[in-house]
Amino acid sequence: MSTVADMSAGTETLDASPSPSGSVAERLLTWEWVYLGYLLFVLAQPYFTPDPAWWEWPLAIAVCVLTAVLYALALLRGRSVRQIWTSIVPMAVLGALATPFNTNASVLFIYAAAAAGNSLPRHAARLWFVGLTALDGVTVLVSRVPMPYRLWGFVPPLALIWVIGLLELRQHDRRQEQENERLRSSQVELLATIAERERIARDLHDLLGHSLTAVVMRAQLTKELVLADPQRARAEAEEMERNAREALAAVRSTVTGWRQTDIRTELGAARRVLAGAGVTLRVDYDDELILLSQAEHELGLALREAVTNVARHARASVCHIGLDADDERVRLVIADDGIGGDAPEGTGLTGLRERVTKLGGAVRRTGSAGTTLTITVPVEAAR
Repeated sequence: MSTVADMSAGTETLDASPSPSGSVAERLLTWEWVYLGYLLFVLAQPYFTPDPAWWEWPLAIAVCVLTAVLYALALLRGRSVRQIWTSIVPMAVLGALATPFNTNASVLFIYAAAAAGNSLPRHAARLWFVGLTALDGVTVLVSRVPMPYRLWGFVPPLALIWVIGLLELRQHDRRQEQENERLRSSQVELLATIAERERIARDLHDLLGHSLTAVVMRAQLTKELVLADPQRARAEAEEMERNAREALAAVRSTVTGWRQTDIRTELGAARRVLAGAGVTLRVDYDDELILLSQAEHELGLALREAVTNVARHARASVCHIGLDADDERVRLVIADDGIGGDAPEGTGLTGLRERVTKLGGAVRRTGSAGTTLTITVPVEAAR
């Protein structure tokens, strides 16, 4: 109930009340307690009456105390639909019972309208405004307060129920929109975080799978050569060290999002990895082909994953890599003469498909005679 103070000002209030998630301490310290000052109107009738009846002061004080309790419950519990039973209904009932004897008790209808606009959906709040207006009109008919004093207490609430209620309803809608915007922003941040985690996971898989495969194969070869050919074993050990350092540098750049690769670099790495596995590499690549950096990066990582699979699983003797382009698409083909098969795809190929799909391309794998992986990307996304 944050705009009862606008009963006389008639201007839009500032939303300074605590949110439902705010702590009890925050709600206790809110400046909205000043709105209870309007209960002084209830005390004005017995005060200005020349000869008040014995029950007028007790009635006015009881109304003020009960209203203050209901108002405190509304503030401490925050904005919610529960205010129907903790604030709106009790205030409306109390106002209906007290107003026939104290015309200024009709201020409770305005408190109830403010609570309805502050906590209920638009349609329900407007129904409450109609009901409170009707209730104010009914109580004027049964009031014991003489004219014209009766009208002084009843006529202003007929307008202020709607003015204050609609202002609170507008503030309620604004708070709801702000909350929706906050939720949308949180969702965008969450999706961005998930996408970044997936990117790092794919990059690390592609990177470490390729680099560790090369290290393992060279380590096995070094064990075999350490006695038979120490000089070559030393060269293989140096190559392992170089591969490990490259992997370390690539991990660091992947985590920070700065890593970028290209086809030529990956072809050189592929030649070294396949040579360590005893596979002959044949390349059909147009050196004059120029690709966009993002497309070349994604195709380079796809090439790395495919070559790693050939070295690990294919048991091939020859691997052919081709890259060409026409007016419609860029095509990357990695084919081997290994054991082939139709085994389920692992996380590496799944990540490869995700990369290519982001570029609007497609991945096709055949495994009848060896394995052939064909990756096509629309030319507008690649060049």
